[in-house]
Amino acid sequence: MADQTGSSLAPFANRVFAVLWTATVLSNIGTWMQNASAGWLMTGLDPDPFIVSLVQVAGSLPMFLLALPAGALADLVDRRWLLVIVQAVTMALVAGFGLLVWSGQVTPTSLLIFSFLAASAAALITPAWQSIVPQLVSAENLQAAVALNSVGLNVSRAVGPALAGLVIAAWGVATPFWLNAVTTIGVIGALLWWRPPAQNGSHVPPERFWSAVRAGLRHSRYNPHLRATLIRAIGFFIFASAYWALLPLVARDQVAGGPKLYGVLLGAIGASAVGGAFWLPMLKRKLGPDRLMAAGTVGTAIAMTLFAVAREPIAAIAASLVAGSSWIAVLATINVSAQVALPGWVRGRGLSIFGTVMFGGLTLGSALWGKVAGFAGLPVALMIAAAGAVLAIPLLWRWKLQTGASLDLNPSMHWPNFTPVLAVSGDKGPVLVTVDYRIAPDDRAAFLAALTEFAVERRRDGAFDWDVFEDLAEPGHFIETFKLDSWNDHLRQHERVTGADVALQRAVNRFQVDGAPKVSHFIVGEPDPT
Repeated sequence: MADQTGSSLAPFANRVFAVLWTATVLSNIGTWMQNASAGWLMTGLDPDPFIVSLVQVAGSLPMFLLALPAGALADLVDRRWLLVIVQAVTMALVAGFGLLVWSGQVTPTSLLIFSFLAASAAALITPAWQSIVPQLVSAENLQAAVALNSVGLNVSRAVGPALAGLVIAAWGVATPFWLNAVTTIGVIGALLWWRPPAQNGSHVPPERFWSAVRAGLRHSRYNPHLRATLIRAIGFFIFASAYWALLPLVARDQVAGGPKLYGVLLGAIGASAVGGAFWLPMLKRKLGPDRLMAAGTVGTAIAMTLFAVAREPIAAIAASLVAGSSWIAVLATINVSAQVALPGWVRGRGLSIFGTVMFGGLTLGSALWGKVAGFAGLPVALMIAAAGAVLAIPLLWRWKLQTGASLDLNPSMHWPNFTPVLAVSGDKGPVLVTVDYRIAPDDRAAFLAALTEFAVERRRDGAFDWDVFEDLAEPGHFIETFKLDSWNDHLRQHERVTGADVALQRAVNRFQVDGAPKVSHFIVGEPDPT
């Protein structure tokens, strides 16, 4: 394939990416067939709007509950084998539930439990799927790869539900579950075929699980680029969840259609999203990420308004077409914003936190709009959600997207190694690090401002209890202090400093008037055993 670096199709030049993408699209077609079947099945078991909306809740709640532990797993274990094992378990679960559906033994409760378990399996591997993308393509093609993965998801969303309607009508509601199990085989085979490149190994032992979770939370708290993305995400998904949760009832009750119409509506959303994805590079160049997301949000509000007034299939299909292109515009923009904000060591955990926020918004919103629809009706719920989505645009405008795209987040490895004179075990701690500065007294304000900004980097990479002290007897003498949980955590801190952090450190060190700042390391003192 010709060199297409920077183009929307460039990632397909990598054979592994192309194979995994194709296998995943086929598997996702099966998943969307299953999801459409589950949503339609519930309308027959119990048509109450709140109960129907709980299918969406059961499908999104696990991402809220499990995303962060799943992100820690993705950063700690072999991602390929994690994907293989969970996919195999999922295949068995889906095939078994298909038998229950076929035998007529499914109840609303068992359907919700199955939806929760299937979504839990997906939640465990979503951060791993997202984290392997940088292993498949070059940095220049990362954004294109993320967009193509979104395209693949929406291709499956376009094809899967439409096929589900036909399959249900021809062979019964159990068949989509079995077809989903079969399509999973291709993903497992592609993962077993793939041989990921060797990664530069760390000389520090792997983090413990809950320590890794805490490190991921700490990093996200002090990563302003990711934090802005999360704020914008919650402001969108909590309102956009309305039409996802209520679409089965729009098709069944408001438009008076059947499973084929429901499949067509979901298919129209997916097809429109696929078409919209190819316009995204041009739209992003013209609008930028923030205005592009605003345009997608307005489009989503228009779609929900159209769904609210739809009484004929053509009107509902028009709403679906608007919804799909708007969805891909927002989803691709904020997903890339999260990807480019994260260094490799915490990518799985950071993306899992993004997933927690996204699916938390979908879960909360689905339950909320199901309740509103039960009390006030479908049109009122959809109109209120549309108004809320538009109102969120100016309220959240100060938090900008994709601000991490220009940063060098590769490990800088510029901190010198320190070999303790005293013997110290890696898990001993806490560790206290002090940095001794001597600056010109006239530079006090500028130095403290630069040091306070650098403190965010310290905390982002694992430090806590950061502070700075000023010598009352010697103007211009300052001591920076911070702690880490263990000696191994401090060694990991050395490996986590990025190229972007070098500039922050230089901005601080330029005020030093005599050589380099003196760095000292202290371990908690304990009396000798008697």
